[in-house]
Formats: sequence, structure tokens, C-alpha cells
Amino acid sequence: MSEDDRDADDVLDELREMLDDEADLDSTAPRKAFDLWMQQQQDAAESTLQSYRYRVRPFLQFCEEKEIDDLNEVTTRDIKEFEARRWDSDLQRNTLNNQFGTLRQFLTYCRDLNAVSDDVVTALDVPDLSKEQRVNTEKLITDRAQEIIENLDRYRYASRDHVLTLLLWRTTARIGTIRSLDLEDVYLDEADRERLREELESGGYANHVIESILAEASLPFLYLRHRPESETPLKNQEGGERIINIAEWVADVLRDFIRVNRDDVTDEYGREPLLSSQKGSGRLSDSAIRNWIYIFTQPCEFGGECPHDRDPEECEARVHGHGSTCPSSRSPHKIRTGSITHHRDQGWPVPDLAEKANTSEELIEGVYDQPEQLVRGASRRSHLDKLDSAATDSDDDS
Repeated sequence: MSEDDRDADDVLDELREMLDDEADLDSTAPRKAFDLWMQQQQDAAESTLQSYRYRVRPFLQFCEEKEIDDLNEVTTRDIKEFEARRWDSDLQRNTLNNQFGTLRQFLTYCRDLNAVSDDVVTALDVPDLSKEQRVNTEKLITDRAQEIIENLDRYRYASRDHVLTLLLWRTTARIGTIRSLDLEDVYLDEADRERLREELESGGYANHVIESILAEASLPFLYLRHRPESETPLKNQEGGERIINIAEWVADVLRDFIRVNRDDVTDEYGREPLLSSQKGSGRLSDSAIRNWIYIFTQPCEFGGECPHDRDPEECEARVHGHGSTCPSSRSPHKIRTGSITHHRDQGWPVPDLAEKANTSEELIEGVYDQPEQLVRGASRRSHLDKLDSAATDSDDDS
């Protein structure tokens, strides 16, 4: 047999193996596989589940259009055709990165179900992003945040608006976390320390453990807790439970708000929300928080000039529910981004900040931390003396 004949036989053997692999796949409908995959994600936050549905939906629609009733029928050519269609839809590169990344997770699950081959999974190319492409730099910068808080302090002191904005900026927390706070999660005075002792005792903690916890708990602070059974889950569940220390002056604002301005209502589960509301369930909703933050971050909210040559009396963005249409308004997530950057500019170590913000060090450095270079450079000047002292110590040793 010639060498060419052997090469041809090798190719035929490979083709037979591929056909055998496809024949061994289990029959699974695309939407059935998606439903199974989503059932595996039930511990994820609802916002995460919604994003998964949104990102995989175009592929499921593609399968229906191509009359692919069984994932066995999906080929690498189909994957490349789907990719090309999404690229032609004028979506931004970071959007495609998110959609294709999630679709890759789904297809990997399908492979584990033995519904698609490994070639189908690897055929999907998830576009790489530079840091600039991964980060939306329209954060709320420190000067604007402090100006907003000063205006709230001057004109709406200890109002719900004041407390909401102050906590978002000072804690780096997500809006769902701030919304979840109850009165009992706020520890401001010695009476609250004793209340914490009673809670720990009722929780079955040993006395020496209680004393250790109380010794570490420095007033004032917030104790964030995961309560999914009453519709205030934390994004990272029990892993999101933590204590966040607050400054004494922030505690003063909270005391005055609770004493004078807080609506004295309970929610539908009998809990006492810190940010209560006379409307709806008794607890300020996520959508209401977003709407108010869009308004507070508009330059004209406290009498400032509009940088977009609009008349505030006629501007659509001044209508409640349309605040995001102002180019200068910022979402709560942009407050979180700006707050994390501000913490880093003030010298907070990444590990400590990651714990406070309940996110990974990689996300702090790669996404949230958007340094003001001049500020960060100035903060590093304090380390110069260490170089000189190290050289002096070296000379002394010699």
C-alpha cells in the first residue's frame, strides 16, 4: 500500500469516528435543553437569569428559523452562520462578548447532556475585549458625587433621598443590597450592640464566640443579610452577608432619618424596611431607586446649569420615569463604579475593598477600578520615602 493510500485511509477513519460520535448523541430539543440549563441556575439572582434568557434567545430563534428541532442537527457551519448574523446586526463588541460567552456556557451544558459535539462548542468564537472595551467609563466621578451629597445635606437633610444616595456612595453596595436593609440591620448605638448580643445568643453561639464578635464589631455599622424567603436576596447569597462600617457623621444622618423622616410602615412580610415607602409593598423598589438616582444625578436638579442647552422646565428628562434620557444622569451602577474608584484613589487595598463591595479582586482591578491617574499618582508619592529609607538601611548595613 502506498503512502498516499495510507493517508486516505487515515482520513476515512477520522470521518468514520466523527460520524460515530454524532450517531451517539442523545436527541434533545433546543428549548428543552435551555429549560434544563436554566433549572441548574436557580440559585442565581433573578437579574442574572433574565440576562441569560436575553442572551440565548437569539440562538433559539435561529434554530427555529432553520427548523432545527434537535440539537444533534446543529453543525459547526450553523454556528458560524449564527455568528455572522450577530456580527451583521451592528451590536457592540462588548455586547457580543456577553452574548457569545453565555451561549458558550449553554452549549457546554448541551455537550455535557451529550446533545451536541465538542466541535460545536469550540466553533463558537467569543470575541476578546481590551480593558477599555470591557469598561464603560461613564462613572459618577468623585466631585459630582460629593456635590450631590452636599446639596442633599443642605436642602433635603436626613430625607430618604439623602440616605439612599449617601449609602450607595459610602458603602459601594448594589441597589438590591441597600434596598434589603431593615431597621434591625442598622447598628448605631450601644443599645444596638446589646441587641446584637441577644441575637447571637438566640442563634446558639458560644459565649466566647459572642465576646469575640462583639469585640470586633465597632459601632456604627450595617449588617447585610440574605433573606430570599421574603424577597430581598443578596446577589451572592450567604456569601454576600457582611458588616460594613460607616462613619459617625453618616450614622448621625441615619439617626435623624429614622427618628423624623422614615415612613413608619412594615413590608408585606412584617419586616421594617430602612428605606420604607407608603406605596406598593412598603419597601422602596429597585425601579424606584433607579428612577430617583437618575434624577439626583442631573446637573439641574439643584439649580445647576444644563450642559446640554435644554430648558429644565420643558425637558423630557425631568419627568419621573424618564430621568435616564438626560446625558449627564447616572445609573446606580455608575455610582458603585465611581465609589469603588474613589475608595481606591483614597488608598483602599484591593482585597479589603473587594470584601466590602462583595466582588472579586479581578473585577475590582479590571472593571470597577477606573483610576483618576493624577489622584492615584499623588497617593503613591507617600511611598517614595520608603525607597530612600531602604537605601539608607542598606548603607548602614554595609
